[in-house]
Amino acid sequence: MATLCRNCSHALVFDPVSQMMLCSACGSEFTPEEVESEAKAYRLDLRAEDASEVYNSDEEEFMDCYVYSCSECGGEIIINGTEASTMCVYCGNPNVVFSRIARQKQPEFVMPFKITKTQAVMLARDTIKKGAFVPRAIKNFSIDCCRGIYIPYWIVNATYYDTMIFEGSVNEGKKSVKRYFGRTGYLKFKDLPVDAAKVISDDSSSKLEPFDLNHLKAFDEDYLAGFYSNVSDVTYSDVRWAALERGKEFFIKAAEKDIDAFDCKVVDSYPSVDVDTDMKYAMLPAWFITFRYKDQPHTILVNGDTGKVVCALPWKKALFSILVTVIALTASVLSFFIFKEMFTSMFASGRNLDKGDMRIMLFIIIGIGTLFSTGVANVKRVMKNIRLTQDKAMFSFTKKRQG
Repeated sequence: MATLCRNCSHALVFDPVSQMMLCSACGSEFTPEEVESEAKAYRLDLRAEDASEVYNSDEEEFMDCYVYSCSECGGEIIINGTEASTMCVYCGNPNVVFSRIARQKQPEFVMPFKITKTQAVMLARDTIKKGAFVPRAIKNFSIDCCRGIYIPYWIVNATYYDTMIFEGSVNEGKKSVKRYFGRTGYLKFKDLPVDAAKVISDDSSSKLEPFDLNHLKAFDEDYLAGFYSNVSDVTYSDVRWAALERGKEFFIKAAEKDIDAFDCKVVDSYPSVDVDTDMKYAMLPAWFITFRYKDQPHTILVNGDTGKVVCALPWKKALFSILVTVIALTASVLSFFIFKEMFTSMFASGRNLDKGDMRIMLFIIIGIGTLFSTGVANVKRVMKNIRLTQDKAMFSFTKKRQG
């Protein structure tokens, strides 16, 4: 169902720049609150037909698809089980599935797009170009598709409780020994966004944050015009689990800062979370940009409100390895000359190794070890993010949007 211009009856779309509903045919502008589709009331109960019945097919691709008729040209629109707005592939007009929004819990809020498609692509390219080890072919990637999609979120208040036992290393003289540390406490979350679309991993959606919740507006389906959107398909238990995982992540970071040790890891945990049942349902904006590199799918996310870019891409491993080797050799050579000068001076003066010398040696050794462990941790983090960027389910989710 498209919302039509009252002056020329052409389909209106929401413009992120002006925050108005625009008509590309006559140039008219309206606020989303000013317009209302006259046919909406007649199409609220329009049932989308199961695609497997329409096409008389049992193929897997039709298992969660439905056929909906475009209100402008009558063409068939294929939607999945959770889509609430899409585009007609034949006439290009936006269509909102009002019956889906009406029958399921209607969102209370929507955060309109502020970043345009052109801006999203530019931000993604600028971010990639800053990558020192990103291959040139990726920096000049050819866009497969770029979709503006409203992601459903539950905005929750929650309290996370935990008692954790950490194992860490501390220095005692010339040796490092294992020690155990206990930390207990709680965290309070206010207006925590929890992704309500199962197809998008919580790791990916959380990296889109922060969203400025001051930009939320009362829900009006006209904000969806010209974009794609999904409705929530998670349960309260799913929301609690997501809040638990987010709470655990923040608790570990806070506890590690409070522990005077290195190489800390959690060996035991007793978490629980209380989530306020009075949750707010909102649609938040994101751009999904997909491309292929060496036949591998990649999806870059751009926050449709702030422009924050979320991606991790393959890098030039050979160049990275050379740089790491050069740094390691440089550190080794510098350490050798420092130790040589120290021992030469010590023998020349006839004195023994004192506490000051030992502190210097220990500082250098710990510094090299910390540098190495930090590098390993960063590589692991990048590899995890690359797996999220290359997630085939995410790529397929974006590609299946019509347009």
